[in-house]
Amino acid sequence: MNPAKSLAFFAAAALACASLCAGPAPWYRWRNAESNVDLCAQTPPGDDWVAVKGPYQDAVCKTLGVPH
Repeated sequence: MNPAKSLAFFAAAALACASLCAGPAPWYRWRNAESNVDLCAQTPPGDDWVAVKGPYQDAVCKTLGVPH
């Protein structure tokens, strides 16, 4: 087998293994700067949203901490 192909294969395999070990993303409480509406999400819902508290372990932003 070509050494460059072997290296590429093992690099791809290492990345695949690393992604399998990744845990769930944390949740944050976000507030809209214009309307003062709060919501719980893992990513910013848009440009006018600011993270005000977190991270949380659950989708309702009740349990503080990073998910396992």
